[in-house]
Order: sequence, then C-alpha cells, then structure tokens
Amino acid sequence: MSSRISCEVCDGSPTVVRLVGDLDLTTMRSVHRVLDRCLTTQPDALVVDLTDVTVHDRLALSVFAAAARQAADWPAVPLVLCAPSPEAAAWLAESTTCRVVPVRRDCDEAARAAGAAAVPRLRARLEPAAEACRRARELVADACARWNLPEAVGPASVVLSELVGNVVRHAGTPMQVTLTLRRPWLHLAVVDGSRDAARPGTPDPQAEGGRGLMLVRELTQRWGSVPAGEGKVVWATLPVN
Repeated sequence: MSSRISCEVCDGSPTVVRLVGDLDLTTMRSVHRVLDRCLTTQPDALVVDLTDVTVHDRLALSVFAAAARQAADWPAVPLVLCAPSPEAAAWLAESTTCRVVPVRRDCDEAARAAGAAAVPRLRARLEPAAEACRRARELVADACARWNLPEAVGPASVVLSELVGNVVRHAGTPMQVTLTLRRPWLHLAVVDGSRDAARPGTPDPQAEGGRGLMLVRELTQRWGSVPAGEGKVVWATLPVN
C-alpha cells in the first residue's frame, strides 16, 4: 500500500503546518514542497506539528533539517518541530543532521520558542509605479533607523531600488517588499506576480534603479530568485554590524 501524508497550513504568527499520515522517502518530497512554499511567504516563524505523523524511515526526517537550513539562510525564519512520537524524537536527537532543528513537546511550547527566535521585519506593498523606487529607499531608511544600522542605508537603498525597479520595468505587477534583520545580515526581498526569472542584465542608465541586477550581485553577499505562488521572490543579503 502506498504511503500518504497531508499538510494543513494555518497562517498566523507563527504559521503552523500540521502533518497527518506517513513520512517516508516518498512523502518527504511533498512535505518539502509545502515547507518551501511556506518559507517563500516569509512568515515570522514556522512550526511543524508532528502529532499525527508516523515516521517509517528515519532518513525522511532530513527534510526538516534541509528546510531549517534554507530558512536560516533565507528568509531568516525560525523553524521548530513539535510533538514527534517518542521514536521519532529519539531519531531526531541522534541525528547530527537534524540537531539543527529545535524540537518541543507540544504546539504551544513550539510557538513560544519560535516567537522568541523571530527577528525584526518591515513589510510594505508597492504598486508598479514610477515612485516605487523612491518608496523603497524610504523603507530602507526607516528600517535602518529603527534597527540602528546607519552604515547599511546606502548600499541597501541601492539594492532594494534595483530589485523594485526590475519589477516595475519587467514584471509590471504589484509587489510585496520585506526587510529582515538577522545579524550579521540584512535581508531584502521583493515578491512579484511574474514567474519570469530575474537575471543580471544590461544596465539602463536612463531609468531610475536601472543599473541592472549586476549591481545587486556586486553589492550583496548573496542573492537569488525562487518561485512564490503565481510569481517569484527575488532576495538579497547584505552584511551589517
């Protein structure tokens, strides 16, 4: 008989993913897709409820370690597991791979742990209009003032202007901008409604924020683009003190 698992996502703070069914090397793929999709929405924190999960292969638990490593790199979202079976809890504790994932006894305890590990975020929704780049710079100035990051204002303003300007010029859709502080990194992300991949292009000196994603690559430690719903998210990280 083939194994099955269902994933129920409850949006909130934190976002909770409730898994029901059998976790093995086959169903772990669907779990990974759900967790990946949740992370692209950049929640404050993510809790995975294992109350109704039967683990058939201990190697399948590595899906949570992979998601936790991704979440720590970007979008800086704490991920906490809760209520595994005694056997699964022992496997998680024994695995050097899975030790990066915090485990709590129940969902309430996991929510408190995830909330305590959450990092500051500033979000805004922008329209694909000419003033979007100016608004992006204002958001950077606001975030850096709140978080006492005066040295980051310049480079972060340039990078976010480029990401936003790229949406205005090419995607032409409304966008959500998120700034996240997870020291020693400042994370910038823009979600738009186009699946077209973001790639470094030829700078356009005539357009505001038109120096191309090549500049983003030069000013940031890392940057990337991943699918998000019907569109994509383009993100970048800058070092801060």
